[in-house]
Amino acid sequence: MAENTNIRSKYKDIISNSTVVSTGRPAVIQLRPKKETFGTLTRLTVGERNVNKTNRTILLVGESGAGKSALINTLFNYSMGVKFEEEVWFQIVEDEKRSQTSDVTVYQIFESQTLPYSLTIIDTPGYADTRGLEHDINICQRLFDLFRSEDGVHEVHAVGLVMKATDNRLSDRLMYVFDSVMSLFGKDMEKNIVALITHSDGRKPKNALQALEAANVKCSRDQKDQPVYFLFDNCQHEDRAEDEEYLNGAAELSERGMTEFTDFLEKTEAQKLKKTVEVMTERVRLTACIQNLQDRIRLTELKQREITQTTDALKKHEEEMKENEKFTAEAEVQSKEKEPINGGKWGLVFYIGAVTCNVCKENCHYPGCTMAKSPKDCEVMKDGRCTSCRGKCPVSDHVKEKWKYVTKTKKVRRTEAQMKEKYEKNRRERERKKSLLGKLKEEMNRLTAEKSQLLDEAYQHFRRLEHFALKVDSVSLHVHLDFLIERMKERGDTEKLQRLEQRRSREDEATRAALRHMMASSSCGKTAKRQ
Repeated sequence: MAENTNIRSKYKDIISNSTVVSTGRPAVIQLRPKKETFGTLTRLTVGERNVNKTNRTILLVGESGAGKSALINTLFNYSMGVKFEEEVWFQIVEDEKRSQTSDVTVYQIFESQTLPYSLTIIDTPGYADTRGLEHDINICQRLFDLFRSEDGVHEVHAVGLVMKATDNRLSDRLMYVFDSVMSLFGKDMEKNIVALITHSDGRKPKNALQALEAANVKCSRDQKDQPVYFLFDNCQHEDRAEDEEYLNGAAELSERGMTEFTDFLEKTEAQKLKKTVEVMTERVRLTACIQNLQDRIRLTELKQREITQTTDALKKHEEEMKENEKFTAEAEVQSKEKEPINGGKWGLVFYIGAVTCNVCKENCHYPGCTMAKSPKDCEVMKDGRCTSCRGKCPVSDHVKEKWKYVTKTKKVRRTEAQMKEKYEKNRRERERKKSLLGKLKEEMNRLTAEKSQLLDEAYQHFRRLEHFALKVDSVSLHVHLDFLIERMKERGDTEKLQRLEQRRSREDEATRAALRHMMASSSCGKTAKRQ
Protein backbone atom coordinates (compact mmCIF):
# COMPACT_ATOMS: atom_id res chain seq x y z
CA MET A 1 0.00 0.00 0.00
CA ALA A 2 2.96 2.28 0.64
CA GLU A 3 3.60 2.31 -3.11
CA ASN A 4 0.05 3.16 -4.10
CA THR A 5 0.20 6.94 -4.14
CA ASN A 6 -3.33 7.29 -5.54
CA ILE A 7 -4.78 5.47 -2.53
CA ARG A 8 -2.60 7.48 -0.16
CA SER A 9 -3.89 10.68 -1.75
CA LYS A 10 -7.54 9.57 -1.66
CA TYR A 11 -7.45 8.65 2.04
CA LYS A 12 -4.53 10.77 3.24
CA ASP A 13 -6.52 12.72 5.85
CA ILE A 14 -7.84 9.53 7.45
CA ILE A 15 -4.56 7.60 7.22
CA SER A 16 -2.60 10.43 8.80
CA ASN A 17 -4.66 10.03 11.96
CA SER A 18 -4.76 6.23 12.01
CA THR A 19 -2.64 3.21 12.87
CA VAL A 20 -1.50 0.58 10.37
CA VAL A 21 -2.50 -2.80 11.80
CA SER A 22 -1.09 -4.84 8.92
CA THR A 23 0.52 -4.10 5.56
CA GLY A 24 -0.71 -7.19 3.74
CA ARG A 25 -3.46 -7.56 1.18
CA PRO A 26 -5.45 -5.67 2.18
CA ALA A 27 -3.60 -3.21 4.37
CA VAL A 28 -5.68 -2.91 7.54
CA ILE A 29 -5.89 0.59 8.99
CA GLN A 30 -7.20 1.20 12.50
CA LEU A 31 -8.94 4.56 12.79
CA ARG A 32 -8.45 6.77 15.83
CA PRO A 33 -11.78 8.60 16.05
CA LYS A 34 -12.46 11.40 18.48
CA LYS A 35 -13.67 9.80 21.70
CA GLU A 36 -16.16 11.30 24.15
CA THR A 37 -17.52 9.57 27.23
CA PHE A 38 -20.56 10.61 29.21
CA GLY A 39 -21.67 8.31 32.00
CA THR A 40 -21.51 4.75 30.67
CA LEU A 41 -22.00 5.87 27.06
CA THR A 42 -19.22 6.34 24.53
CA ARG A 43 -19.30 8.46 21.37
CA LEU A 44 -16.68 7.97 18.63
CA THR A 45 -16.59 10.54 15.79
CA VAL A 46 -14.84 10.55 12.43
CA GLY A 47 -14.78 13.82 10.51
CA GLU A 48 -16.54 17.12 11.15
CA ARG A 49 -20.30 17.66 11.07
CA ASN A 50 -21.62 19.40 7.93
CA VAL A 51 -24.71 21.41 8.90
CA ASN A 52 -25.90 21.30 5.26
CA LYS A 53 -25.95 17.48 5.25
CA THR A 54 -28.77 15.36 6.66
CA ASN A 55 -28.10 12.43 8.99
CA ARG A 56 -29.33 8.83 9.17
CA THR A 57 -29.32 6.90 12.46
CA ILE A 58 -29.07 3.10 12.76
CA LEU A 59 -29.47 1.01 15.91
CA LEU A 60 -27.77 -2.39 15.67
CA VAL A 61 -28.84 -5.23 17.93
CA GLY A 62 -27.92 -8.91 17.96
CA GLU A 63 -26.50 -11.69 20.06
CA SER A 64 -22.76 -11.92 20.63
CA GLY A 65 -20.90 -13.22 17.58
CA ALA A 66 -23.56 -12.16 15.08
CA GLY A 67 -21.16 -9.78 13.32
CA LYS A 68 -22.17 -6.29 14.44
CA SER A 69 -18.60 -5.00 14.65
CA ALA A 70 -17.74 -6.23 11.15
CA LEU A 71 -20.95 -4.67 9.85
CA ILE A 72 -20.04 -1.28 11.35
CA ASN A 73 -16.62 -1.44 9.69
CA THR A 74 -18.29 -2.33 6.39
CA LEU A 75 -20.65 0.63 6.71
CA PHE A 76 -17.68 2.97 7.18
CA ASN A 77 -15.72 1.56 4.24
CA TYR A 78 -18.79 1.76 1.99
CA SER A 79 -19.39 5.37 2.99
CA MET A 80 -15.77 6.15 2.07
CA GLY A 81 -16.13 4.42 -1.31
CA VAL A 82 -13.42 1.80 -0.61
CA LYS A 83 -13.14 -0.71 -3.47
CA PHE A 84 -11.86 -4.29 -3.31
CA GLU A 85 -9.08 -3.63 -5.82
CA GLU A 86 -7.69 -0.80 -3.68
CA GLU A 87 -6.53 -3.42 -1.17
CA VAL A 88 -7.13 -1.28 1.89
CA TRP A 89 -9.54 -1.79 4.75
CA PHE A 90 -10.44 0.61 7.55
CA GLN A 91 -11.56 -0.41 11.00
CA ILE A 92 -13.54 2.00 13.16
CA VAL A 93 -14.31 -0.70 15.73
CA GLU A 94 -11.08 -1.49 17.53
CA ASP A 95 -11.05 -5.31 17.33
CA GLU A 96 -12.92 -8.44 18.33
CA LYS A 97 -12.49 -7.48 21.99
CA ARG A 98 -15.22 -4.90 21.42
CA SER A 99 -17.80 -7.60 22.15
CA GLN A 100 -16.66 -7.72 25.78
CA THR A 101 -17.40 -4.09 26.59
CA SER A 102 -20.48 -3.16 28.56
CA ASP A 103 -20.87 0.22 26.86
CA VAL A 104 -23.49 1.28 24.37
CA THR A 105 -21.32 3.00 21.76
CA VAL A 106 -22.41 5.71 19.33
CA TYR A 107 -20.36 6.01 16.10
CA GLN A 108 -20.72 9.27 14.18
CA ILE A 109 -19.41 9.11 10.60
CA PHE A 110 -19.31 12.60 9.12
CA GLU A 111 -16.53 11.67 6.66
CA SER A 112 -18.21 10.23 3.54
CA GLN A 113 -17.49 10.22 -0.19
CA THR A 114 -20.45 8.16 -1.44
CA LEU A 115 -23.47 8.94 0.75
CA PRO A 116 -25.55 12.12 0.57
CA TYR A 117 -25.95 11.97 4.35
CA SER A 118 -23.83 11.35 7.43
CA LEU A 119 -24.28 8.26 9.63
CA THR A 120 -24.93 7.70 13.31
CA ILE A 121 -24.59 4.05 14.34
CA ILE A 122 -25.64 2.89 17.80
CA ASP A 123 -23.86 -0.32 18.69
CA THR A 124 -25.26 -2.34 21.58
CA PRO A 125 -23.11 -4.89 23.43
CA GLY A 126 -24.06 -8.47 22.65
CA TYR A 127 -27.33 -9.58 24.19
CA ALA A 128 -27.55 -13.00 25.83
CA ASP A 129 -23.80 -13.54 26.24
CA THR A 130 -21.96 -15.01 29.22
CA ARG A 131 -22.38 -11.86 31.32
CA GLY A 132 -25.97 -12.74 32.23
CA LEU A 133 -29.35 -11.10 32.61
CA GLU A 134 -28.11 -8.15 34.65
CA HIS A 135 -25.91 -7.16 31.69
CA ASP A 136 -28.92 -7.32 29.33
CA ILE A 137 -31.01 -5.16 31.67
CA ASN A 138 -28.15 -2.65 31.73
CA ILE A 139 -28.20 -2.45 27.92
CA CYS A 140 -31.86 -1.40 27.98
CA GLN A 141 -31.14 1.15 30.69
CA ARG A 142 -28.22 2.61 28.69
CA LEU A 143 -30.42 2.96 25.60
CA PHE A 144 -33.08 4.66 27.71
CA ASP A 145 -30.44 7.07 29.01
CA LEU A 146 -29.21 7.73 25.46
CA PHE A 147 -32.67 8.39 24.02
CA ARG A 148 -33.72 10.87 26.71
CA SER A 149 -30.37 12.61 27.21
CA GLU A 150 -30.24 16.17 25.87
CA ASP A 151 -26.97 15.30 24.14
CA GLY A 152 -28.19 11.88 23.04
CA VAL A 153 -30.08 10.40 20.05
CA HIS A 154 -33.69 11.45 19.44
CA GLU A 155 -34.64 9.72 16.20
CA VAL A 156 -33.89 6.43 14.43
CA HIS A 157 -34.19 5.56 10.74
CA ALA A 158 -33.53 1.82 11.08
CA VAL A 159 -33.27 -0.82 13.77
CA GLY A 160 -31.04 -3.54 12.37
CA LEU A 161 -31.50 -7.04 13.78
CA VAL A 162 -28.10 -8.55 13.03
CA MET A 163 -28.39 -12.30 12.35
CA LYS A 164 -26.14 -14.96 10.86
CA ALA A 165 -27.41 -16.63 7.71
CA THR A 166 -25.99 -19.87 9.10
CA ASP A 167 -28.41 -19.92 12.04
CA ASN A 168 -30.24 -23.16 11.40
CA ARG A 169 -32.51 -23.36 14.42
CA LEU A 170 -34.64 -21.10 16.55
CA SER A 171 -32.55 -21.00 19.70
CA ASP A 172 -34.05 -19.79 22.95
CA ARG A 173 -31.17 -17.33 23.15
CA LEU A 174 -32.02 -15.78 19.76
CA MET A 175 -35.69 -15.55 20.76
CA TYR A 176 -34.61 -13.79 23.95
CA VAL A 177 -32.61 -11.23 21.93
CA PHE A 178 -35.62 -10.46 19.72
CA ASP A 179 -37.92 -10.16 22.73
CA SER A 180 -35.54 -7.78 24.51
CA VAL A 181 -35.38 -5.51 21.48
CA MET A 182 -39.08 -5.48 20.64
CA SER A 183 -40.01 -4.61 24.23
CA LEU A 184 -38.13 -1.30 23.97
CA PHE A 185 -40.18 0.34 21.25
CA GLY A 186 -43.56 1.84 20.56
CA LYS A 187 -45.82 0.57 17.79
CA ASP A 188 -44.65 3.31 15.44
CA MET A 189 -41.20 1.69 15.09
CA GLU A 190 -42.37 -1.47 13.31
CA LYS A 191 -41.78 -0.30 9.71
CA ASN A 192 -38.19 0.75 10.56
CA ILE A 193 -37.05 -2.67 11.84
CA VAL A 194 -35.08 -4.74 9.28
CA ALA A 195 -32.92 -7.86 9.26
CA LEU A 196 -29.20 -7.51 8.46
CA ILE A 197 -28.02 -11.00 7.50
CA THR A 198 -24.28 -11.64 7.95
CA HIS A 199 -22.07 -14.58 6.80
CA SER A 200 -24.29 -14.82 3.71
CA ASP A 201 -23.55 -16.82 0.55
CA GLY A 202 -25.94 -14.66 -1.46
CA ARG A 203 -28.89 -17.06 -1.36
CA LYS A 204 -32.23 -16.28 0.25
CA PRO A 205 -31.69 -16.70 4.01
CA LYS A 206 -34.56 -19.15 4.61
CA ASN A 207 -33.44 -20.16 8.10
CA ALA A 208 -33.10 -16.58 9.31
CA LEU A 209 -36.44 -15.56 7.81
CA GLN A 210 -38.15 -18.55 9.41
CA ALA A 211 -36.63 -17.46 12.72
CA LEU A 212 -38.16 -14.00 12.30
CA GLU A 213 -41.58 -15.45 11.45
CA ALA A 214 -41.54 -17.99 14.28
CA ALA A 215 -40.50 -15.29 16.74
CA ASN A 216 -43.42 -13.14 15.54
CA VAL A 217 -41.03 -10.23 15.12
CA LYS A 218 -42.88 -7.10 14.08
CA CYS A 219 -40.74 -5.57 11.32
CA SER A 220 -40.80 -3.87 7.94
CA ARG A 221 -42.24 -6.06 5.18
CA ASP A 222 -42.00 -6.03 1.39
CA GLN A 223 -44.79 -6.28 -1.20
CA LYS A 224 -44.92 -10.07 -0.71
CA ASP A 225 -45.39 -9.58 3.05
CA GLN A 226 -41.88 -10.96 3.68
CA PRO A 227 -39.54 -9.40 6.26
CA VAL A 228 -37.24 -6.81 4.68
CA TYR A 229 -33.63 -8.04 4.80
CA PHE A 230 -30.17 -7.21 3.43
CA LEU A 231 -27.29 -9.63 2.82
CA PHE A 232 -23.61 -9.26 3.77
CA ASP A 233 -20.49 -11.39 3.85
CA ASN A 234 -18.13 -9.27 5.88
CA CYS A 235 -14.74 -10.83 5.15
CA GLN A 236 -13.14 -7.98 3.18
CA HIS A 237 -10.44 -7.63 5.83
CA GLU A 238 -9.19 -11.20 5.36
CA ASP A 239 -5.81 -11.88 3.72
CA ARG A 240 -6.14 -12.26 -0.05
CA ALA A 241 -3.04 -14.36 -0.61
CA GLU A 242 -5.44 -17.26 -1.10
CA ASP A 243 -9.10 -17.44 -2.17
CA GLU A 244 -8.93 -14.01 -3.81
CA GLU A 245 -11.69 -14.88 -6.27
CA TYR A 246 -14.03 -15.97 -3.45
CA LEU A 247 -13.21 -12.89 -1.37
CA ASN A 248 -13.87 -10.64 -4.35
CA GLY A 249 -17.31 -12.24 -4.74
CA ALA A 250 -17.98 -11.75 -1.02
CA ALA A 251 -17.01 -8.08 -1.33
CA GLU A 252 -19.40 -7.62 -4.26
CA LEU A 253 -22.20 -9.27 -2.24
CA SER A 254 -21.61 -6.94 0.71
CA GLU A 255 -21.44 -3.90 -1.58
CA ARG A 256 -24.84 -4.81 -3.10
CA GLY A 257 -26.25 -5.26 0.38
CA MET A 258 -24.89 -1.89 1.44
CA THR A 259 -26.29 -0.17 -1.65
CA GLU A 260 -29.75 -1.59 -0.97
CA PHE A 261 -29.58 -0.83 2.76
CA THR A 262 -28.37 2.76 2.34
CA ASP A 263 -31.12 3.33 -0.28
CA PHE A 264 -33.61 2.10 2.33
CA LEU A 265 -32.13 4.55 4.84
CA GLU A 266 -32.44 7.45 2.41
CA LYS A 267 -36.11 6.74 1.63
CA THR A 268 -37.29 5.79 5.11
CA GLU A 269 -38.84 8.38 7.37
CA ALA A 270 -37.16 8.72 10.76
CA GLN A 271 -39.08 7.65 13.82
CA LYS A 272 -38.90 10.11 16.66
CA LEU A 273 -37.98 8.34 19.86
CA LYS A 274 -40.63 10.14 21.91
CA LYS A 275 -42.90 7.07 21.82
CA THR A 276 -39.97 4.78 22.65
CA VAL A 277 -39.11 6.95 25.64
CA GLU A 278 -42.77 6.83 26.69
CA VAL A 279 -42.75 3.03 26.49
CA MET A 280 -39.52 2.82 28.46
CA THR A 281 -40.77 5.35 31.02
CA GLU A 282 -44.00 3.41 31.50
CA ARG A 283 -42.03 0.19 31.94
CA VAL A 284 -39.80 1.91 34.49
CA ARG A 285 -42.85 3.18 36.35
CA LEU A 286 -44.52 -0.22 36.22
CA THR A 287 -41.37 -1.91 37.51
CA ALA A 288 -40.90 0.70 40.25
CA CYS A 289 -44.58 0.44 41.14
CA ILE A 290 -44.41 -3.37 41.37
CA GLN A 291 -41.20 -3.25 43.41
CA ASN A 292 -42.70 -0.68 45.76
CA LEU A 293 -45.96 -2.61 45.81
CA GLN A 294 -44.21 -5.83 46.76
CA ASP A 295 -42.39 -4.08 49.61
CA ARG A 296 -45.60 -2.50 50.86
CA ILE A 297 -47.66 -5.68 50.52
CA ARG A 298 -44.95 -7.54 52.39
CA LEU A 299 -45.08 -4.91 55.14
CA THR A 300 -48.90 -5.00 55.14
CA GLU A 301 -48.88 -8.77 55.48
CA LEU A 302 -46.39 -8.53 58.35
CA LYS A 303 -48.64 -6.00 60.07
CA GLN A 304 -51.63 -8.27 59.50
CA ARG A 305 -49.67 -11.11 61.00
CA GLU A 306 -48.82 -8.93 63.99
CA ILE A 307 -52.50 -8.07 64.45
CA THR A 308 -53.49 -11.75 64.18
CA GLN A 309 -50.89 -12.74 66.77
CA THR A 310 -52.04 -9.97 69.11
CA THR A 311 -55.73 -10.83 68.63
CA ASP A 312 -55.12 -14.54 69.26
CA ALA A 313 -53.14 -13.72 72.40
CA LEU A 314 -55.89 -11.42 73.67
CA LYS A 315 -58.60 -14.03 73.17
CA LYS A 316 -56.51 -16.80 74.68
CA HIS A 317 -55.69 -14.85 77.81
CA GLU A 318 -58.94 -12.89 78.24
CA GLU A 319 -59.56 -14.29 81.71
CA GLU A 320 -55.95 -13.78 82.72
CA MET A 321 -56.20 -10.14 81.67
CA LYS A 322 -59.17 -9.54 83.93
CA GLU A 323 -57.14 -10.68 86.91
CA ASN A 324 -53.80 -9.25 85.92
CA GLU A 325 -53.49 -5.71 84.65
CA LYS A 326 -49.86 -6.38 83.83
CA PHE A 327 -50.74 -9.05 81.26
CA THR A 328 -48.36 -9.06 78.28
CA ALA A 329 -48.52 -10.62 74.80
CA GLU A 330 -45.73 -11.41 72.37
CA ALA A 331 -45.92 -10.27 68.74
CA GLU A 332 -43.62 -9.49 65.81
CA VAL A 333 -43.31 -5.76 65.12
CA GLN A 334 -41.79 -3.95 62.18
CA SER A 335 -39.57 -0.93 61.83
CA LYS A 336 -38.13 0.94 58.83
CA GLU A 337 -34.36 1.38 58.74
CA LYS A 338 -31.90 2.84 56.25
CA GLU A 339 -29.45 0.46 54.56
CA PRO A 340 -26.47 1.60 52.42
CA ILE A 341 -26.38 0.68 48.71
CA ASN A 342 -23.70 0.83 46.04
CA GLY A 343 -24.18 4.18 44.35
CA GLY A 344 -22.74 7.55 43.49
CA LYS A 345 -21.96 9.76 40.50
CA TRP A 346 -20.66 8.50 37.16
CA GLY A 347 -19.04 11.40 35.37
CA LEU A 348 -21.11 14.58 35.26
CA VAL A 349 -24.47 13.05 34.39
CA PHE A 350 -25.21 9.62 35.79
CA TYR A 351 -25.99 9.15 39.45
CA ILE A 352 -26.90 5.72 40.78
CA GLY A 353 -28.99 5.85 43.93
CA ALA A 354 -32.40 5.23 45.46
CA VAL A 355 -35.24 7.74 45.33
CA THR A 356 -37.10 7.49 48.64
CA CYS A 357 -40.00 9.28 50.31
CA ASN A 358 -39.35 10.95 53.66
CA VAL A 359 -43.06 10.92 54.52
CA CYS A 360 -44.03 7.36 53.51
CA LYS A 361 -40.61 5.90 54.41
CA GLU A 362 -40.60 3.94 51.15
CA ASN A 363 -38.31 3.17 48.20
CA CYS A 364 -40.02 4.90 45.27
CA HIS A 365 -37.43 3.98 42.61
CA TYR A 366 -34.80 1.37 43.36
CA PRO A 367 -33.07 -0.28 41.61
CA GLY A 368 -32.83 1.33 38.16
CA CYS A 369 -32.55 5.06 38.85
CA THR A 370 -29.34 6.00 37.02
CA MET A 371 -30.03 9.15 35.03
CA ALA A 372 -31.79 11.47 37.48
CA LYS A 373 -29.59 13.91 39.35
CA SER A 374 -32.37 14.60 41.85
CA PRO A 375 -35.88 13.28 42.59
CA LYS A 376 -37.54 15.85 40.31
CA ASP A 377 -35.74 14.28 37.31
CA CYS A 378 -36.74 10.71 38.19
CA GLU A 379 -39.05 8.76 35.87
CA VAL A 380 -41.50 7.93 38.67
CA MET A 381 -42.30 11.62 39.13
CA LYS A 382 -45.23 12.99 37.12
CA ASP A 383 -46.82 16.43 37.35
CA GLY A 384 -44.76 17.24 40.44
CA ARG A 385 -45.83 14.16 42.43
CA CYS A 386 -44.58 10.60 42.89
CA THR A 387 -46.44 7.83 41.06
CA SER A 388 -44.95 5.14 43.28
CA CYS A 389 -45.19 5.90 47.01
CA ARG A 390 -48.29 5.32 49.11
CA GLY A 391 -49.12 8.98 49.62
CA LYS A 392 -48.33 10.08 46.03
CA CYS A 393 -46.32 12.76 47.80
CA PRO A 394 -44.84 15.93 46.24
CA VAL A 395 -41.34 15.82 44.75
CA SER A 396 -40.13 17.96 47.67
CA ASP A 397 -40.81 15.10 50.11
CA HIS A 398 -38.29 12.88 48.30
CA VAL A 399 -34.52 12.47 48.31
CA LYS A 400 -32.05 10.58 46.14
CA GLU A 401 -29.30 9.07 48.26
CA LYS A 402 -26.96 6.09 48.56
CA TRP A 403 -29.28 4.21 50.90
CA LYS A 404 -32.65 2.48 50.76
CA TYR A 405 -35.37 1.64 53.27
CA VAL A 406 -35.56 -1.94 54.57
CA THR A 407 -38.13 -3.47 56.92
CA LYS A 408 -36.77 -5.10 60.06
CA THR A 409 -38.84 -7.48 62.18
CA LYS A 410 -38.35 -8.37 65.85
CA LYS A 411 -40.37 -10.00 68.61
CA VAL A 412 -41.46 -7.87 71.57
CA ARG A 413 -43.72 -8.27 74.58
CA ARG A 414 -46.23 -5.51 75.27
CA THR A 415 -48.89 -4.80 77.88
CA GLU A 416 -52.52 -4.21 77.01
CA ALA A 417 -52.05 -0.47 77.51
CA GLN A 418 -49.08 -0.41 75.16
CA MET A 419 -51.00 -2.35 72.50
CA LYS A 420 -53.97 -0.03 72.74
CA GLU A 421 -51.66 2.98 72.53
CA LYS A 422 -50.19 1.68 69.26
CA TYR A 423 -53.52 1.51 67.46
CA GLU A 424 -55.19 4.56 68.98
CA LYS A 425 -52.54 7.21 68.19
CA ASN A 426 -54.25 10.57 67.68
CA ARG A 427 -57.75 9.11 67.92
CA ARG A 428 -57.23 7.92 71.49
CA GLU A 429 -59.55 10.39 73.24
CA ARG A 430 -62.25 10.33 70.56
CA GLU A 431 -62.42 6.54 70.45
CA ARG A 432 -61.64 5.70 74.05
CA LYS A 433 -64.71 3.52 74.45
CA LYS A 434 -63.91 1.21 71.52
CA SER A 435 -62.58 -2.22 72.39
CA LEU A 436 -59.04 -3.19 71.53
CA LEU A 437 -60.25 -6.09 69.39
CA GLY A 438 -62.46 -3.72 67.44
CA LYS A 439 -59.51 -1.47 66.77
CA LEU A 440 -57.43 -4.38 65.56
CA LYS A 441 -60.21 -5.34 63.16
CA GLU A 442 -60.37 -1.75 61.89
CA GLU A 443 -56.63 -1.72 61.27
CA MET A 444 -56.86 -5.02 59.40
CA ASN A 445 -59.62 -3.66 57.16
CA ARG A 446 -57.61 -0.49 56.46
CA LEU A 447 -54.54 -2.49 55.46
CA THR A 448 -56.63 -4.73 53.19
CA ALA A 449 -58.13 -1.68 51.44
CA GLU A 450 -54.67 -0.13 50.98
CA LYS A 451 -53.35 -3.37 49.49
CA SER A 452 -56.28 -3.41 47.04
CA GLN A 453 -55.55 0.17 45.97
CA LEU A 454 -51.92 -0.70 45.27
CA LEU A 455 -52.97 -3.57 43.02
CA ASP A 456 -55.27 -1.26 41.06
CA GLU A 457 -52.41 1.20 40.50
CA ALA A 458 -50.13 -1.53 39.14
CA TYR A 459 -52.91 -2.81 36.90
CA GLN A 460 -53.44 0.67 35.39
CA HIS A 461 -49.72 0.93 34.53
CA PHE A 462 -50.01 -2.39 32.71
CA ARG A 463 -53.10 -1.25 30.76
CA ARG A 464 -51.31 1.90 29.58
CA LEU A 465 -48.50 -0.21 28.16
CA GLU A 466 -51.03 -2.22 26.15
CA HIS A 467 -52.03 0.91 24.26
CA PHE A 468 -48.69 1.90 22.73
CA ALA A 469 -46.00 -0.77 23.31
CA LEU A 470 -44.86 -2.67 20.21
CA LYS A 471 -44.59 -5.87 22.25
CA VAL A 472 -46.62 -6.11 25.46
CA ASP A 473 -46.19 -9.84 26.11
CA SER A 474 -42.43 -9.52 26.68
CA VAL A 475 -40.21 -11.30 29.16
CA SER A 476 -39.65 -8.06 31.05
CA LEU A 477 -43.36 -7.93 31.90
CA HIS A 478 -43.93 -11.64 32.45
CA VAL A 479 -42.86 -11.59 36.10
CA HIS A 480 -45.06 -8.56 36.79
CA LEU A 481 -47.97 -10.27 35.02
CA ASP A 482 -47.64 -13.38 37.20
CA PHE A 483 -47.51 -11.23 40.33
CA LEU A 484 -50.67 -9.33 39.36
CA ILE A 485 -52.54 -12.52 38.44
CA GLU A 486 -51.69 -14.15 41.76
CA ARG A 487 -52.84 -11.12 43.76
CA MET A 488 -56.02 -10.63 41.73
CA LYS A 489 -56.92 -14.25 42.44
CA GLU A 490 -56.47 -13.60 46.15
CA ARG A 491 -58.72 -10.54 45.90
CA GLY A 492 -61.32 -12.33 43.79
CA ASP A 493 -61.40 -9.63 41.10
CA THR A 494 -62.67 -11.80 38.24
CA GLU A 495 -62.82 -9.03 35.62
CA LYS A 496 -59.21 -7.90 35.97
CA LEU A 497 -58.06 -11.49 36.49
CA GLN A 498 -59.69 -12.58 33.24
CA ARG A 499 -58.04 -9.77 31.26
CA LEU A 500 -54.60 -10.53 32.72
CA GLU A 501 -54.94 -14.26 32.05
CA GLN A 502 -56.05 -13.53 28.47
CA ARG A 503 -52.91 -11.44 28.01
CA ARG A 504 -50.73 -14.26 29.34
CA SER A 505 -52.48 -16.81 27.11
CA ARG A 506 -51.46 -14.70 24.08
CA GLU A 507 -47.77 -15.10 24.85
CA ASP A 508 -46.24 -16.54 21.70
CA GLU A 509 -43.56 -19.19 21.31
CA ALA A 510 -40.91 -16.47 21.08
CA THR A 511 -41.81 -15.18 24.53
CA ARG A 512 -41.90 -18.70 25.97
CA ALA A 513 -38.51 -19.49 24.41
CA ALA A 514 -37.11 -16.22 25.77
CA LEU A 515 -38.43 -17.14 29.22
CA ARG A 516 -36.69 -20.52 29.01
CA HIS A 517 -33.43 -18.80 28.18
CA MET A 518 -33.91 -16.26 30.99
CA MET A 519 -34.61 -18.98 33.55
CA ALA A 520 -31.65 -21.05 32.36
CA SER A 521 -29.33 -18.03 32.51
CA SER A 522 -30.61 -17.12 35.94
CA SER A 523 -29.97 -20.65 37.22
CA CYS A 524 -26.44 -20.67 35.78
CA GLY A 525 -25.74 -17.30 37.39
CA LYS A 526 -26.85 -18.52 40.79
CA THR A 527 -24.75 -21.67 40.46
CA ALA A 528 -21.68 -19.63 39.48
CA LYS A 529 -22.12 -17.34 42.49
CA ARG A 530 -22.38 -20.31 44.86
CA GLN A 531 -19.16 -21.73 43.44
